[in-house]
Amino acid sequence: MEAPSSSPQRPILVWDVPVRVFHWLLVASFAGAWFTAESERWRLIHVTLGYTVGGLVAFRVLWGLFGTRYARFAGFVRGPRAVWTYLRSMWQRSPEHHTGHNPAGAAAIVAMLVLAGVTVGFGYATYNDLGGEWLARVHDTAANLMLAVIGVHVAGVVLGSWLHRENLVGAMVTGRKLGRASDAIRRGWGAIAAVLLAAVLGYWALAWRDAPAPGSAAAPPNAEAQQPSEHSRAAAPPVPLG
Repeated sequence: MEAPSSSPQRPILVWDVPVRVFHWLLVASFAGAWFTAESERWRLIHVTLGYTVGGLVAFRVLWGLFGTRYARFAGFVRGPRAVWTYLRSMWQRSPEHHTGHNPAGAAAIVAMLVLAGVTVGFGYATYNDLGGEWLARVHDTAANLMLAVIGVHVAGVVLGSWLHRENLVGAMVTGRKLGRASDAIRRGWGAIAAVLLAAVLGYWALAWRDAPAPGSAAAPPNAEAQQPSEHSRAAAPPVPLG
């Protein structure tokens, strides 16, 4: 178990580049999927971003097993007692300092990953008509719960930044937090982050390459007059989110 550092000395490298790229890609993908969820006009974007969320979650699970010190689940996932102790220290305005994720933040991260997986999975099933209306209800409920957890997480980040006198949002950009020099990670793994980013951007380019421009005329009533190509169907995996 990582021992909280009571006297952080200087900014050190804590978050590797893959964690940071994953974080901001997930923020953008979930937000985009959420805002396009109810619009047929933006259906392809919604589906593509939903599938992206699923891929990002799969990557984060693997990186949580084999990544750097503070990215591994074993390095930050704690039990309910640790979460309660940390929340109590926050209430007393003397929060424990953790170089990596604090226990409450870790719980929120695990909850978001689980809810994202459920949302994507049931979205896929709903879009493919693999069951009844209950699939859609589970999909919507999971997405709403994920949004609620995100709200709590953001509030916790803002409160933690204030109490710790540390910019936690900025840390997810620079990768640096306050800590002891001996606690820093030694390598940022930028090459893996570059592969992740290239994979996501490449998938988006492939999925949207033959997409009609938003606002273009709808397909004519005669369905045979304008059938979507095999590529278009393959490029838009049916995994909605939101």
